[in-house]
Amino acid sequence: MRRASAPPGVHPGGAEGEGVPAAAPGRTRTGLALLVIVIGVLMAAVDTTIVVLALPEMERSLHVAISGVIWVIIGYLLVITVLATQVGRLGDMFGRVRMYEAGFVVFIVGSALCALASNEATIIVYRLVQGVGGALITANSGAVIADTFPPERRGRAYGFNAVGWSVGAILGILLGGAIVTYVDWRWVFWINVPAGVGAVVLALRVLHDRGERRRERLDLAGMALFGAGVFGVLWAMTKLSTTSFSGDVAGFLLGGVVLLAVFVLVERRRSAPMLDLSLFRIPTVSPTMLASLFQAMANFAVLFLVIMYLQGVRGYTPLHASLLLVPGYLVGGFVGPIGGRLADRVGAVWPATLGLGIQIVALLVYAQLGVHSSVGLVVVASVVSGLGAGLFFPANTTAVMRAAPPELFGVSSGMLRTFANVGMVFSFAVAILVAGRAIPHRVAFAIFVGTTRLTHHLAGSFTDGLHAAFYASVGIMALAALLSATRVVHPWRRSHAPAEVAAEG
Repeated sequence: MRRASAPPGVHPGGAEGEGVPAAAPGRTRTGLALLVIVIGVLMAAVDTTIVVLALPEMERSLHVAISGVIWVIIGYLLVITVLATQVGRLGDMFGRVRMYEAGFVVFIVGSALCALASNEATIIVYRLVQGVGGALITANSGAVIADTFPPERRGRAYGFNAVGWSVGAILGILLGGAIVTYVDWRWVFWINVPAGVGAVVLALRVLHDRGERRRERLDLAGMALFGAGVFGVLWAMTKLSTTSFSGDVAGFLLGGVVLLAVFVLVERRRSAPMLDLSLFRIPTVSPTMLASLFQAMANFAVLFLVIMYLQGVRGYTPLHASLLLVPGYLVGGFVGPIGGRLADRVGAVWPATLGLGIQIVALLVYAQLGVHSSVGLVVVASVVSGLGAGLFFPANTTAVMRAAPPELFGVSSGMLRTFANVGMVFSFAVAILVAGRAIPHRVAFAIFVGTTRLTHHLAGSFTDGLHAAFYASVGIMALAALLSATRVVHPWRRSHAPAEVAAEG
């Protein structure tokens, strides 16, 4: 049985944030704990970019239909989206560290199964298993940091989390390109196994549960309604990326919207809902969650739109197209700890809002891309975007975890992940749809996976469609920035809200 302990770096006996700093050994253990958490984020990031590079080989090797390839990515994100709050609640019930470590184990198993996949059905199903592990890791990582670090040091810790994501994305591009080119696509999954085993061994030694356990029930009905509703809408949108509008598409779209509406009504009447609405009584939480949703919706599509531009219009390979985005990830990794430290010193609102504003500038630069533009514009835009992301992510996470009551750290972390992932999955589908306005839908997706490129005539029309998509993303990102900026209103309410909600709960 794992013993509960005070957070490394703080002697027991004081309230959180009021303890006396420990000696060097405590700092060392805190550093090791942060290393384990960063490894989890890094693995999730590697798996995001590395799989994109492996899609063409998967399609050929497993004889996957082009309409099924998209579910290798969306299926993984969908599982994390649906499960995030519930596995966060499992952390509150049974121990956040325990659930975090379980996530590594499931992720390892899912990765090994993906490497052994034999056809379209198995690769998609095994990616769903991998998504369960990803949900346990990502939903509980923020809560583990909040348990481990006092409030005045959390921003810096979340900043290093951003470093893990940036480094993982870069490693995914470099390793994915090398593996797909010189080895075999199955090794993009096999490499997760030794990394995951090492992380589990280290986690068992340095991470300790210290949060209070809560007696709760899982909201299985809410999870089923939410999952079915999101799946219906996503299925319709992704179907439109390869076919024309039909009765089946309309049925799934309408059914998904209806199920999501029923989900909202049911959640308002449940004592332990999937989305804990009591958190939204804290003034800081609503705009922070919505800022995360709209930032992901605006930003995640950019990765795919830019790759489609570089591959379809400029003729780059998937690896070469991805390498042009590496400078942005490098800048994001460098700025992440700085953004976290700023959030610790001046509060989370201004770094997060400034980061969103900088990302708007990046989108405007991307919108200048043309058939004959210098690809240096892509590098410039990615660097600017990385700067903004490095400021936004640690500050926004700090805002949620600083406002949430300690007994709801797991649920709060899971809800933040849910909102971000909802934005990501819809962003992906919208990107494919928008790109398919000017060219045949099947050609648009074939461009994304790197199996074809456009003729000169179609390239101009396709680029015009991309401009519309980038400007739409500017509007969505501006909405995220506006929501983030509203958190400066009534700061005194934010400081008292957590205690009020805890008392009500």
